[in-house]
Amino acid sequence: MSQQGKQGKGKQGKGQKQHELAITPRAEDYPKWYQDVVRFGELAEPAKVVKGCMVIRPHGYAVWEKIQRDLDARFKATGHQNAYFPLLVPQSFIMKEAEHVEGFAPELAVVTRAGGAELEEPYVIRPTSETIIGHFFGKWISSHRDLPLKINQWANVMRWELRTRMFLRTTEFLWQEGHTAHANHDEAMEEVLQMLHVYGDFSEQVLAMPVIRGIKTASERFAGALETFCIEAMMQDGKALQAGTSHDLGQNFGKAFDVKFQSEDGELDYVWQTSWGVSTRLIGGLVMTHGDDDGLVLPPRVAPIHAVIIPIYRNDEQRVRVMEAAERIKNAMGEIDIAPERARYRDFLEVVIDDRDMRPGAKFYDWERRGVPMRIELGPKDLDKGQVCMKMRIDTPACSGKQFLAETEFLASVRQRLLDFQDALLEAAKARREAATTQLDTWEQFEEAFAGDASTFAWCHWDGTAQTEAAIKEKTKVTIRCIPLEGQGPGPEDGKCIFSGKPSKQRVLMAKAY
Repeated sequence: MSQQGKQGKGKQGKGQKQHELAITPRAEDYPKWYQDVVRFGELAEPAKVVKGCMVIRPHGYAVWEKIQRDLDARFKATGHQNAYFPLLVPQSFIMKEAEHVEGFAPELAVVTRAGGAELEEPYVIRPTSETIIGHFFGKWISSHRDLPLKINQWANVMRWELRTRMFLRTTEFLWQEGHTAHANHDEAMEEVLQMLHVYGDFSEQVLAMPVIRGIKTASERFAGALETFCIEAMMQDGKALQAGTSHDLGQNFGKAFDVKFQSEDGELDYVWQTSWGVSTRLIGGLVMTHGDDDGLVLPPRVAPIHAVIIPIYRNDEQRVRVMEAAERIKNAMGEIDIAPERARYRDFLEVVIDDRDMRPGAKFYDWERRGVPMRIELGPKDLDKGQVCMKMRIDTPACSGKQFLAETEFLASVRQRLLDFQDALLEAAKARREAATTQLDTWEQFEEAFAGDASTFAWCHWDGTAQTEAAIKEKTKVTIRCIPLEGQGPGPEDGKCIFSGKPSKQRVLMAKAY
């Protein structure tokens, strides 16, 4: 029996212990609310014995597996293959690309001893894999016939963080990193933009998390890249979450690792490379995009459990009847594919029957905090009427409160109800973002919008200089999240920089960020 169930069953659930098990309201303390939702949703907990790291619990890892499965299918559909490279990277590799080592130097964890002796050369625990993959690209590529080379790696990485928060910023985290090599810059740029849109589409279609697609400023660019493209999502507190990046590496790493190929004309040239990645911070984005004061809310496309059946009975005779019906409904729902349009895999409904020795109310509370999209209550009176009592995790325009449906009607409509719930979450997130997005034209407006801990998505003019960007960040903790791609924000427009008053041709997206 879960701790929550024990507390919900009797007097132990009262007073101080009940308060300790309550989720902090968002309006009271948003960071504490986030930590509570992650903990009570059984997604993860801090690994206190290993500084800055976390333990991803089975429910949280099951969400990550759903993310992996969908993204992996998208990567393979666009011609990428999975591979794996060493966790340890020779320190000399990191040193080969000057901007790369400068960008990552404070975050590196270095191994100097192994097997009881000093190593001849230290190893860096990978913060990312451009360097070691660049080394092997140099061994594998010699001709234009070897290009394009498209590799993806699912792995863990380590970046020594001083301030950590589960999923959003931890010393060790899980991710995927794509690495490709091309014969010319145009092909490389096609790859960069293609993968940016793969991320954007996945974020909206699967996570129900709307994003703005754009280009990072030079100050926010990935170390060693010519350009970095990103997707930015708004969390419920108005802060931005960088949810994915795609980098144009140019020939920088090709030159650093001497990755040359013979062109069709017989000339030797360096390859043009890209890299792109998303990580377990997407789970943090899920929490902060959809969660409420009752806990986690999961979109059906990424929920490990789609529905929970709560059997309700008073005696053994009722129990036999109700459990037989619960198993029948569970088995019928398990035949329903929530995503038949995905050619590369099936996504059958996952249903759990909760027959724990707990009061129904305590079970409702438990599963709400874990974000399960649908709850089904089933008792003797429901069986007599041939019906089920169904409730979605949160009310939507299409489904509010408890609904009593004939069993056949319910089974015929359950797939569409879950898809409607998925769509409703996306529309609600878009509406929140629209309501919290503004255009600011004066510094006084800017300071008011970002006073204290407040944040919003603000479209502002910027003079294009790193000095102005740094000054705004120092004064307000606000950063330029991206320069929007066409159709992702206000179009070209003459104006004056929000800070310096100098001329500007376009608004950029500004916000405080995680």
